[in-house]
Amino acid sequence: MCGLTGWVGYDRDLTLAGDTASAMTRTLECRGPDDGGIWLSRHAALGHRRLSIIDLENGRQPMHVDGSDDGQPVLVYTGEVYNFLELKEELTSLGHRFRTHSDTEVVLHAYLEWGDAFAERLNGMYALAIWDPRTEELLLVRDRMGVKPLYYYPTADGVLFGSEAKSILAHPEAEAVVDAEGLAEIFAIINTPGHAVFKGMHEVVPGTSVRFSRDGHTVRTYWRLEAREHTDDLDTTIGTVRGLLEDIIERQLIADVKVGTLLSGGLDSSAVTALAAKVLRDQGKTERITAFSVDFKDHGETFRDNGIWMDPDTPYAVDVAGHAGADHVIVELENTDILDESVRARVLRAQDLPVSTGDMEHSLYHLCKALKERVTVALSGEAADEIFGGYNWFFDEEAVNGDTFPWYDAWRRLGGLGTIKEIGLWDRLGLEEYVKRRYAETLEAVPRLPGDSAHETRMKELTWLNITHWEKFLLDRKDRISMSASLEVRVPFTDHRLVEYVYNVPWEMKNFDGREKSLLRAAAAHVLPESVLERKKSPYPSTQDLEYVRALRAKVEELLYDGSPVLRLVSREGIQKLLDKPLEEYSALGGLWGTRAVMERLVEFNAWVAEYDVRVEL
Repeated sequence: MCGLTGWVGYDRDLTLAGDTASAMTRTLECRGPDDGGIWLSRHAALGHRRLSIIDLENGRQPMHVDGSDDGQPVLVYTGEVYNFLELKEELTSLGHRFRTHSDTEVVLHAYLEWGDAFAERLNGMYALAIWDPRTEELLLVRDRMGVKPLYYYPTADGVLFGSEAKSILAHPEAEAVVDAEGLAEIFAIINTPGHAVFKGMHEVVPGTSVRFSRDGHTVRTYWRLEAREHTDDLDTTIGTVRGLLEDIIERQLIADVKVGTLLSGGLDSSAVTALAAKVLRDQGKTERITAFSVDFKDHGETFRDNGIWMDPDTPYAVDVAGHAGADHVIVELENTDILDESVRARVLRAQDLPVSTGDMEHSLYHLCKALKERVTVALSGEAADEIFGGYNWFFDEEAVNGDTFPWYDAWRRLGGLGTIKEIGLWDRLGLEEYVKRRYAETLEAVPRLPGDSAHETRMKELTWLNITHWEKFLLDRKDRISMSASLEVRVPFTDHRLVEYVYNVPWEMKNFDGREKSLLRAAAAHVLPESVLERKKSPYPSTQDLEYVRALRAKVEELLYDGSPVLRLVSREGIQKLLDKPLEEYSALGGLWGTRAVMERLVEFNAWVAEYDVRVEL
């Protein structure tokens, strides 16, 4: 996995910048607790922290092709390339020689052989930087689906870059500033690709590379999702998806450390867990996959269906583990765990932004910490809902026929959108026009087929919106929080081969039996228990305990104090409206989970401005 950072400065001597490069690199220690290194040259400084997954003894970075600083390209890399063995064989046939067994060295040789075009050959999740002394140019590359983060911050004479914003902000020339557009990104729930929230900072867009030289920078798109005619019948389509998933998971189980899975008992994570267990059996291995679930104390006894969370996860997760033959670990949490101030501070620091979905991030952190005690790598089910059509808004006429991001309908029904408007944030930040602009921009880029029906075109639009925006948020959240626990999470459903194939499957085939994710359900039916095959979609668990809400309200009350940064955005009267609502309305049972999430975001925003010394320009 790992973390990378660096600095290019064309008008100074960076061989003298060791202290700054070290400070930038230290911010990423959680991403790479096993090893670290910096490399300095006249115009480039590179830093790296390593979480050892493949070839534990070797693979140190920054890496040169022959292990010596000989004026050849130097690489810092994070992530995994799952087809590195095939690439290594091809490169060996072309005359390349390898001194390690790591995928990092394969990536570096691929660049030397194919130049910028090497990125098209990689299958995996990755973010990387290559400084080429021969041309004095920096190349940044990010994986197709954006599983691994990568940011950059142009300066007067070069650029700063890093896996996380904090590594860039550790440089004295980078300022933590948020303007009106950055605030809109925080509170509008859009997650615009390329937007880093901090003023002057940018995110490398998934599927692109950015090349920096003395003349500035250029962006190249090396992969984009395309609309193609789907000619396979239903049985062939189901078989193709099944075959792809089995190949993907077999590749993603490769590691020189112990691998587990995240198991909620929903279709996506259950399919990943069951297929992983099957792959190990088919390989003749006696080891069992270990699956990890999260639950809240007494959740099973107190749970009530509220139309969003319809049943507790644990019974289904237990069924899957037993059916698949997996070892099962349930991480049980109490309110004190997710309210722990030190945990909340670590989660905020992990994300670099106040992007809170309530208690979910804090429980996810505890889950990842528990995994790290037993495994170093975990497979997770993110992205299945986006590509197979699993969310409620794919089936809600108001969302399907709407003229905005489809999750806004769910946000409205959960009380979040109304709360944003009620407390004045919607108008204060001009979110109406901002959302309309971003929505129109996104629709312009949707890959479509001219012969598609109006309904098929619209369902492709919804899928595109989810893949490029909603999934971006979920992948970033999982990466940041898991890496803060020094845990690598792999995401099989983001394999570009699967995404390309399923995107072009007609909607009527994706839900051929009228249920969400029919295609995935059929493709994984051979490894799953009936209970999971019949279960309806349920989100990641959230506590329903009113005591949690009571403690959250106490945190909101603190926002009323003089000097609270959030008072620049929301009036005391607006905050008081949240406090005046009856306590019972704030539980998940009361249907105001979205309102609760807004409260969380306001508290997080206040803490973020203080922690990062953010200057708010409004």
